[in-house]
Amino acid sequence: MNLTEEQRQRVTAWITQGAKLAEVQSRLAAEFGVKLTYMEARFLVDDLKLVPKDPEPPKVPVPTVAEKKLEAKPVPAEDPAGEEIPVPPGGGKVSVTVDQITRPGAIVSGKVTFSDGQPADWYLDQAGRLGVVPKQTGYKPTAADVQEFQLALQQEVAKLGF
Repeated sequence: MNLTEEQRQRVTAWITQGAKLAEVQSRLAAEFGVKLTYMEARFLVDDLKLVPKDPEPPKVPVPTVAEKKLEAKPVPAEDPAGEEIPVPPGGGKVSVTVDQITRPGAIVSGKVTFSDGQPADWYLDQAGRLGVVPKQTGYKPTAADVQEFQLALQQEVAKLGF
């Protein structure tokens, strides 16, 4: 690649302005009639000891403390009749315990009692899937209880170092 000093200076200017190799390749062809393959353009830039700039990643806004508190606020749930169930301030009466002896096939297991007094067993398997087995067949806890259970479980599992 025999480029004149002016052409080399132009290539250097393009790269410092943020041009990509394909852009340098097409500009050389358009402005100077020098047709290069992409690989030849890469070698040229390398010979000039230039490094194309990576595009700047888009700036992600950092949420403020107030926004984080809004995100963490529990959402009121609906019962089967379609009526809104308010989430009790400071949480309901869902209690979570961790078993001393882990259930077979699980990495951690325990018991949960929902706000209506219904007990259930829970477990996390090796794939990280959560399972809940209620004592009463067909029992479904309210959405608010499920949300509170997940938060309490997260805290208990964090204490164990998972």
